[in-house]
Amino acid sequence: MSKNDRSVYRRADGKWANKRDSASRPASLHDTQAEAATTARENLKNSGGGELKIMGRDHKIRSKDTIPPSKDPFPPRDKEH
Repeated sequence: MSKNDRSVYRRADGKWANKRDSASRPASLHDTQAEAATTARENLKNSGGGELKIMGRDHKIRSKDTIPPSKDPFPPRDKEH
C-alpha cells in the first residue's frame, strides 16, 4: 500500500468522496461516482501514481486500478482498463 493510494466511495449524505487512504478527510466531494473517479485519477497521476479503489453504493470494491507511474506488483491477467 502506497501513501498515495485513493478510494472513491459514497457517503451517507449521497455525495461521492475522493479520499487518500491515509487522510482523515476526503480531498473532494462530487455529485457522481464518475466525477469522483476522474478527479482521483488526476490526483494520482500528479502525485506519482498509486492504487485507485472504486467502491459501489454497498461499499464493496467494484474496481481496482494501478495509476502510472506506480508499478503493480501483481498485474492482473484480465485487462479491465
